[in-house]
Amino acid sequence: MKKILGIVVLVAVLAAAIWWLFIRHDPVAKAEDVAEAEAAVTIADYPQQVLWGDTHLHTDNSIDAFGFGTRLGPDAALKFARGEKVTATMGMEAQLARPLDFLVIADHSDGLGATRRLYDAPRFMIQDDTLLRWHDMMQESPEQSQLAIAELITAASNGTLPDALRDPENQAENTRNIWQAHLATLDKYYEPGKFTPLAGYEWTLMPGGNNLHRVVMYRDGYDRTSQILPAPALDGNITALFDHMDAYEQSTGGKVLAIPHNSNLSNGLMFELTQADGGPMTAETARRRALREPVVEATQIKGDSESHPFLSPNDEFAGFGDVGWEIGNLSLTAFKEDDQLAGEYLREALKRGLSIEQQTGANPYKFGMIGSTDSHTTLATGDEDNFFGKHTGNEPNGERANAEQNLGTRVGRFGWNYLAGGYAAVWAKANTRAEIFDAMMRREVYATTGPRMTVRFFGGFDLGETDFAGDWVADAYKGGVPMGGELSDEGKAPQFIVSALKDPDGAHLDRVQIVKGWITADGTTREKVFDVVWSDMDTRRSVGGKLPAVGNTVNREEATYTNDIGAPQLQTVWTDPEYRAGQNAFYYVRVLEIPTPRWTLFDAVRFGIELSEEAQKYAVAQERAYTSPIWIGPAPAAP
Repeated sequence: MKKILGIVVLVAVLAAAIWWLFIRHDPVAKAEDVAEAEAAVTIADYPQQVLWGDTHLHTDNSIDAFGFGTRLGPDAALKFARGEKVTATMGMEAQLARPLDFLVIADHSDGLGATRRLYDAPRFMIQDDTLLRWHDMMQESPEQSQLAIAELITAASNGTLPDALRDPENQAENTRNIWQAHLATLDKYYEPGKFTPLAGYEWTLMPGGNNLHRVVMYRDGYDRTSQILPAPALDGNITALFDHMDAYEQSTGGKVLAIPHNSNLSNGLMFELTQADGGPMTAETARRRALREPVVEATQIKGDSESHPFLSPNDEFAGFGDVGWEIGNLSLTAFKEDDQLAGEYLREALKRGLSIEQQTGANPYKFGMIGSTDSHTTLATGDEDNFFGKHTGNEPNGERANAEQNLGTRVGRFGWNYLAGGYAAVWAKANTRAEIFDAMMRREVYATTGPRMTVRFFGGFDLGETDFAGDWVADAYKGGVPMGGELSDEGKAPQFIVSALKDPDGAHLDRVQIVKGWITADGTTREKVFDVVWSDMDTRRSVGGKLPAVGNTVNREEATYTNDIGAPQLQTVWTDPEYRAGQNAFYYVRVLEIPTPRWTLFDAVRFGIELSEEAQKYAVAQERAYTSPIWIGPAPAAP
């Protein structure tokens, strides 16, 4: 009997050991748990709570982030995003005041983990002279490591990377190992209904230093995403990326989208009127792009791409965060001409979309807007008072605001040109991968430059005069379409319901604007910005179509402000007074806060430094939100 019991105990111990060593970490088994947890989440009838996230974060798996010194990986990124305290690479403690609801870690697909491997490689085994020099520079000091990566980025722009970094076959095994480990980590932190990591990567096409980057984001978990590898961008083109996305969906039954970003650094190439090869835009290409790219990143650390004063001279608030970024492409290997700006800024792209639609019947630029960080520190924060820098070289310190910060040539850009980043606001029916992804596909999203303002935007023809009491949102869904939606022209002026609520921990609101763009019968595109509701409307009267400034309470000596001006909430129903029947148009909302300190002013007080004259000039800003547009046009033809 003792012998039998002994055998039973032995078998039990071995089974437990096998479970502990293997099955416990089996990502496929974990996927089954994930599916069960997702199924238990209640899905609302319509989106009732906005979710906050970052779709563009880099960790030490990115070829440039590691070279810049980042030593924190996906685990730290996910802990930080859900509100835990972590120690940043340079040794400071870091924590969000409020956790995020979702996160996409978007490490570069090209050379995934390559700089870590180069850094760790024995020197005698490195045969390529350039790689050996970069290896030595990374070992020498953080400053030399950053210079090495600046050289690497420039080499990638110019197509002169060493063969070992260019060959996808050579990278495949390492990429597969890192990618699959990363996907398993995402499932480990996924808490359906509470916190959602989504799979993704950055596809980094950069011909001649012109930024054509996309974040690729998946709806699916490990079981599907582990079946493929991230698409390489070097030597690629946008058609190859879309083919890769098509193949993924066809082979796995999953879903994937792409998010263009930093169009402001593309030197006019991101939103062209033609196809990428210079040929005329076709309806097929236009439809494919609209399907694959339902949202665009409007704002992030490397500038804001909503509008530019050259394109919108009558918009007094155009040009937020443009300074330093409008002078050239990403690596500053080519300076920019004014006529290239139209291919870079989102408002102009929306207008170009109308123009292409008029010519081909399809609109390639019918996209929604989100914000994100593009932080390369593993820390997703877009908060002005908690800015941890673009990379570890400008984590909080007394030098970063005034320092030269250009990646390639070390001319032209300074620390104060960098924004604190932005966030993606998503109206989803639940906090799950599927619901967040689906909300992006229907463009029910908006961008902010950091503050967590709650913004609603509906369009319709018979919305009436809501008193914003009761369940007015449910009524708006029944009577109209939310942001990102489309209206079929009924021959009468469209109505819009707008509601903006201040960030509960932030500043009051100055005003709400509706930006309209349209195209005339002769193909001319136009735009106009309407102030539709603002604080102190009884005393702030429009003169010559222009409102008086809201005022400024910022104390520059202390980096503080007061909410003695502005309003905590602004709501209205607005009817387009300049509607013309049969005219294709789009409308989106821009919400402006009262002036508040930028991160540079917080740094000045925190470190007791004096900002340069230019940095001081831009040390106060009016943060903002941009909703996805609502389009109006002819009813679609019957199939």
